[in-house]
Parts: sequence; C-alpha cells; structure tokens
Amino acid sequence: MPRWEPDARERFVVAALQLFSDQGYDNTTVAEIADRAGLTKSTFFRHFSDKREVLAAGQETLSKLLAEGITAAPADATPLGAVEAGLQHAAEAMTEFNRELAPRLAAVIATSRELQERNALKQVGMAAAMADALTKRGASESVATTAAELGVLAFKDAFAEWTAEGNVHELSELTRASLDRLRTAVTQLG
Repeated sequence: MPRWEPDARERFVVAALQLFSDQGYDNTTVAEIADRAGLTKSTFFRHFSDKREVLAAGQETLSKLLAEGITAAPADATPLGAVEAGLQHAAEAMTEFNRELAPRLAAVIATSRELQERNALKQVGMAAAMADALTKRGASESVATTAAELGVLAFKDAFAEWTAEGNVHELSELTRASLDRLRTAVTQLG
C-alpha cells in the first residue's frame, strides 16, 4: 500500500460514514475507520485529529471558498452581492461526492448530540469566514455579520434542497434563489 494515498481523505470519510451508520458513532474506533478505508491509523491522524473531525472534513475548505468568492466579488458589490459571489464560488466547487454523502452525513449527525454541536460550530465558522471577508471589503461589523449569517442560511437551505432525493437543480441556482428569498424576507421585517 502506498504511504500517501491521493484520495485518503475521501476514503476515510466514506469509511467513517459506513461504520457510523452500521454500528453508531460512539461504537466506532479510529482503527476501524482506517481498516475499512484500507489505510493505516497513522495516516488517519495525518488527516484528522479525531473521528469527529472526519465529519467536518470539508468545513475549512468551504469557509475558504466562501471567503475567496466574497473577496473576488466586484468592488461595487453590496455586502449581500458579495455574499452571493461567495455562495456561487462555493457551489461551483461542490461535486457529486458531496451530494451523495450529504444525506448519510445528516443521518449520522442526527444520532449524536456531540456531532450536532460540531455541526453548529461549522456554521459559526462559515459565518465568521464570510464576515471577515466582508469587513476586509469595508463593510461595518454589524453589516458584515448580518450578511454572513444570511449567507449561511441561504447555503444551508440550498444545500438541503440540492441533496434532497429527486432534485434536478444545480446548487448554484439554488443558492441564488435561497438568498433572493432571504433578501425579500429582510425587506418585510420593517
């Protein structure tokens, strides 16, 4: 077996989800995940600090993509316009791998309070990354935080719709529609 497998992270994620689904999160060990993935325990720890982190494997990447999209938005974009650019940038990076694993991931997260808390922290991290990118563009802290939170809501709703059985729409289309619904809702708040 090669020392560095090019798809090791994906293999660990798939193996972990299979085991978590079959025998539960608490009853699954890192050694079992590594064995199922056909890799070593030491390789696991080169990629993840613990088994909980396997389920958040894409969080840093997603936050980075959102921030990059905001940074690359046109200089005259409004804060929500920049958030939309971030959502589009992140949506374009999502693959069928993300789409196929999402329902299984959600089912596993639903079984553990620890994982639910970790998932909530993931959303906080996404919002923080977007808010930071917006403040660097000149938005005030309150505007940046509000726009970022709306971006998280839009992404969360769009991603859930994208991964639902029978969906035929692209994630980029769904994020745009979700953010538009939130823009409308905000104007109705008064």
